[in-house]
Amino acid sequence: MPLHLTKIAFGAKSFSELERRIAGRGAIALTTRNRPTRHEECIGGSLYWIINHAIVARSPIIGFEKTQDGRWDIVLEGKLIRVHQQAKRAHQGWRYLTEDKAPRDVAEGEDIGDALPGKLAMKLERLGLV
Repeated sequence: MPLHLTKIAFGAKSFSELERRIAGRGAIALTTRNRPTRHEECIGGSLYWIINHAIVARSPIIGFEKTQDGRWDIVLEGKLIRVHQQAKRAHQGWRYLTEDKAPRDVAEGEDIGDALPGKLAMKLERLGLV
């Protein structure tokens, strides 16, 4: 079972904005100072994108490559797969996400309706209402 990563989609205000940023690109390289300790487990997993305090999509992880300046690139497929929105606090860098905690993909033609904003969903979840 692969391990996943989560990351803030910095500057993206919506799923469609992130989709426009990624659309039509081949592989995407996200540069990080340190390679994840469990990087081998992440290959075949996905990087889950967080927008407005909610996980909204994922991009499959192809691998990890060292850059010339000593940093690391997290290499992703250039596609964005929409997932059922799940509240997630903002954080810096990346964090691990296990398969059992990862939101499921939105099926082809499935209507997900209007999603609650991430902060509101977290508050309702804390109160046991969602």
